[in-house]
Amino acid sequence: MPRILYAVLIALPVPAVAQTPHPPSKQPALVVTSPDVKSGAKIPEEHAFNAMGCNGQNISPAVEWKGAPPKTKSFALTMYDPDAPTGSGFWHWIVYNIPANITKLEAGAGDPGKNLLPQGAVQGNTDIGKPGYVGPCPPQGETHHYQITVFALDVDTLDVQPGATAAIVGFNMHFHTVTKGRLTAIYRR
Repeated sequence: MPRILYAVLIALPVPAVAQTPHPPSKQPALVVTSPDVKSGAKIPEEHAFNAMGCNGQNISPAVEWKGAPPKTKSFALTMYDPDAPTGSGFWHWIVYNIPANITKLEAGAGDPGKNLLPQGAVQGNTDIGKPGYVGPCPPQGETHHYQITVFALDVDTLDVQPGATAAIVGFNMHFHTVTKGRLTAIYRR
């Protein structure tokens, strides 16, 4: 008799709540745009990397967003290439602790030496091991997708040290994301 009960319990469906511990946000997505980079279009050369065979100027694009819900207390921005031949993609830009009253970053804000980020904003380390913007530079002949994502967060600041990796920033953002929005562009050389 216990074996039959055990078989019945195993065959019962698992409730949907158990399958999705973090339900998707019911907030509308942020609208992310850029005067420099158009969704679905090729990223202009000036925003490409300037090493490893690429001849760009490594200038981070201007990025704007709107549609943040009222409980937003700060923003974070990432730029990620899921197509990079690393097995885990490539993080090109990580900015967090952007104050809630800011709705854009100017072109060049990813250069730590220019001090163009809003006061309080912090850049995490990219996958080259340094903070700041790293432009696209895929292998010759490959087209890669670059996801610029802006996150609306429910905390003023993330408890993350400057120079943290994208994984550490992402882990902390996961628990505080109210909503997000994304612009995806491409680059090929």
